[in-house]
Amino acid sequence: MPEHLRYRFNVISALKDAGYSTNRIRNERIMGEQMLQKIRQGELPSWKTIETICRILHCQPGDIVEYVPETEEAPDASTSEAGE
Repeated sequence: MPEHLRYRFNVISALKDAGYSTNRIRNERIMGEQMLQKIRQGELPSWKTIETICRILHCQPGDIVEYVPETEEAPDASTSEAGE
């Protein structure tokens, strides 16, 4: 997943809570192991997978993923003035 996008919640846990264990997801061919791995690793899956997650969890894509703006970097200690 791009560094400024992240999941709002643990998608795998939410799917389990909705009755969709990873075994059920694989056995019913709801999504493949590669997509499950991407989700586990915090990477963005395919749009089709996001659509599937939204259908199962009755939510919108924005409920799953959020944009986190880049924060300002902390000042480098080596650039602070001497004698402070």
